Amino acid sequence: MSIRTVSTQPFSDQKPGTSGLRKKVPAFQQPHYLENFVQSIFDSIAAPQGATLVVGGDGRYYNRTAIQIILKMAAANGFGKVLVGQGGILSTPAASCVIRKHKTFGGIILSASHNPGGPDGDFGIKYNGNNGGPATETVTEAIFAKSKTMTSYRILDAADISLDTLGSSTLGGMQVQVIDPVSDYAELMESLFDFAAIRALLSGGFRIKFDAMHAVNGPYARNILEGRLGAASGSVMNAVPLEDFGGGHPDPNLTYAHDLVEIMYGDSAPDFGAASDGDGDRNMILGKHFFVTPSDSLALLAANAKLAPAYKKGLAGIARSMPTSAAADRVAQTLNIPCFETPTGWKFFGNLMDAGKVTLCGEESFGTGSDHVREKDGLWAVLFWLNILAVRKQSVEVIVREHWAKYGRNFYSRYDYEGLPTETANGVVQHLRDNFVTLTGKQFGKYTVEICDDFSYTDPVDGSISNNQGVRIIFTDGSRIIFRLSGTGTEGATLRVYLEAYEANSANHHLDAQVALAELIHIALRVSELKNRTGREKPTVIT
Repeated sequence: MSIRTVSTQPFSDQKPGTSGLRKKVPAFQQPHYLENFVQSIFDSIAAPQGATLVVGGDGRYYNRTAIQIILKMAAANGFGKVLVGQGGILSTPAASCVIRKHKTFGGIILSASHNPGGPDGDFGIKYNGNNGGPATETVTEAIFAKSKTMTSYRILDAADISLDTLGSSTLGGMQVQVIDPVSDYAELMESLFDFAAIRALLSGGFRIKFDAMHAVNGPYARNILEGRLGAASGSVMNAVPLEDFGGGHPDPNLTYAHDLVEIMYGDSAPDFGAASDGDGDRNMILGKHFFVTPSDSLALLAANAKLAPAYKKGLAGIARSMPTSAAADRVAQTLNIPCFETPTGWKFFGNLMDAGKVTLCGEESFGTGSDHVREKDGLWAVLFWLNILAVRKQSVEVIVREHWAKYGRNFYSRYDYEGLPTETANGVVQHLRDNFVTLTGKQFGKYTVEICDDFSYTDPVDGSISNNQGVRIIFTDGSRIIFRLSGTGTEGATLRVYLEAYEANSANHHLDAQVALAELIHIALRVSELKNRTGREKPTVIT
């Protein structure tokens, strides 16, 4: 075996987004494409000789091939040891857990999260630091800068190693340890929640259904929910990870998790339903004939946190992404703890957690987490909900409605317009920016515009500034319309429109969100000229 230096030329499109570099599989299959980006990572992070790295992914198409390349490049770049999940599998929160538990230098996670997989689907790669969280903007900018000047990369000439057998082998002078992808994570979950109480709940006739969507969390959910907690066999559906996610779209929302939704709204619905996404970091929560919005879920977890052993002493603070509803803010105010509003992207929460400023955090895009790892964590959220249900002995719907009665209801919805021409999507946002002055103070029915701006964030920990994080139209009653271009897609552009209205009167809490938000939806379409500019009569997805 020998180290080979391969001449290459830079690619111009390797700028990481909010969760690393995501492209279609054929893009990564181009000669040198993946290798260039991996070398850019290694050249940017300055790992000491002999450092330990974690590698794993969500099992999507090209996952195994990419891991073999990364292992050989890690050996050629001086790493001493790599921990890799069996079969190349590691959920994103589990990878964060392994990095933190084993105190490795960092990790490379292969995933395009909730995006579709398969030979013509999406693939992704990102670097996580030694805190287990996504690389900071400083690091991702350095990686991008390196990628634009790449002239060669280093790789070991060696045969592929077996990823399916637990144990250690060598690759050049580097040790490769294939680990059980579930055990470290499952042990962490057992330390956070009252497994005895959940076990008693599940043995008492309480029925659950968890949809793994043929994605990475299938083995984790089977081990924990059916194995350790005793849920009935079959409680976990679509549990076998598949390279193309069974032809589905592994995004846990009411549109793409339609099999679960039909079950939970059926005649003999289970008591509790949940789903997770491609890499296991997102979650959707359902009761019997009842959907919990991600914004409400974060607020409810915060309000009930002391019911779980790990959070009995209370919370240091809460953080939410800017587009997420202000429901968590009201809980934080009652608990007399800070609530931080950040740009979208888990790395912003990581800074706050590392500094001890927050314990819980969440995004409206079905991501919730805490300081137990530095990623959002789908199965953690499910277990947290089960812990609350086990203690309170009430249904999901009753718990949510009691919460609304106490704090008021933040009616909330998100409209996704996917696959737009990039120029068209940018044109909508620029049109709004151009009209900030004329919109401010303008009245639309019962709504009066108080503020129009482009959200900017100054990190209270490191002082870094993030500009242009989403156009906000904020009304005098606190209602909001937000327009933001998503950084998670690989084809065209996704324009997201977020709508929020607060209702204190419990007599109106029963309203359907689309009914309660109808006037705001009309205003959003009018001021953005969205239909005329995009030609779209309706969104791709409504959540």
